[in-house]
Amino acid sequence: MGFFDYNDVGIDLGTANVLVYIKEKGIVLREPSVVAIDRNSGQMVAVGEEARVMLGRTPGNIVAVRPLREGVISNFHDTERMLRFFLRKVIGKKLFFKPRVVVCVPSGVTEVEKRSFIEACEDAGARQTHLIEEPIAAAIGAGLDISKPIGQMVVDIGGGTTDIAVISLGGAVISGSIKCAGDKFDDAMISYIRKKYNMIIGERTAEDIKVNIGSAFPRREEAFMEITGRNLVSGLPKTITISSNETIEAFQEPLNLIMEEVHKVLEKVPPELAADIAENGICMTGGGALLYGLDRLLSERTKIPCYIADDAISCVAIGTGKSLDNIDIYGTTVYYDYRRGDNYYDKY
Repeated sequence: MGFFDYNDVGIDLGTANVLVYIKEKGIVLREPSVVAIDRNSGQMVAVGEEARVMLGRTPGNIVAVRPLREGVISNFHDTERMLRFFLRKVIGKKLFFKPRVVVCVPSGVTEVEKRSFIEACEDAGARQTHLIEEPIAAAIGAGLDISKPIGQMVVDIGGGTTDIAVISLGGAVISGSIKCAGDKFDDAMISYIRKKYNMIIGERTAEDIKVNIGSAFPRREEAFMEITGRNLVSGLPKTITISSNETIEAFQEPLNLIMEEVHKVLEKVPPELAADIAENGICMTGGGALLYGLDRLLSERTKIPCYIADDAISCVAIGTGKSLDNIDIYGTTVYYDYRRGDNYYDKY
């Protein structure tokens, strides 16, 4: 396979996972956004799934970190190294033919945050970097025809941010973004277990609870799960059984924040588009959308039909890749002149 096959790459640079889409190949990489660093040498020890299993289990000289937080880059150097590793993994060690990259960003990012995404991609080996807003990428990946003058509403619940947009004629008419998504559900579960059971659990255990029995709406049959953590009083390991109904109670705060943001966006929608949304329903994408009963809860709160897109986790990555064919409509590119040291934006 020649390097020319890899001219176009779409990257869903998420807080929880990185997905890489290659034109005409589909999604070729799906790895957790985690890197393990040796504190003494500064060397990268592991990346992706290999680093994720180290979270909370490393010796003093090794630290496993997530370089992206709440949808944006929190550690530029580690993000650049992680991106370079993933690009080389799918393209090959010799980035002789540098790829054109489209990377998705939350709809509320600042110009400084946009620049950090672009520089990270270029430092990792991109020839040219384009940005696309997550809800637009999610809508394309979900198979919605956003080119028509018809209102389509997308709620993309990722790891760090929830992005909401009403899309028509290829662009976002109204959009909103909050830093409340999958990670906040995990934090809420850790806090709930600590308060109710006087026990500390780790991020991985909280995520396991969310994935296995986590609920936003009561289940027909209550589910249970046994978990182990550390007793705050004795300091010894402790095992308890938690129910799906308890997770509804634990998730109330982040759920309410998401519902409020959806309501705020709906309040600003022009009447004609509101009629389209009422008819077409709300499309939910992202890993967070898979929380049991979340679509029913949103439908009950908004009185609008809601449905979860096929392959909701991959929608943003698929849409990012497909947008490469229509980058003149969906993307904005930044060219960086290293000699002059400035950036200038153009519609491409």
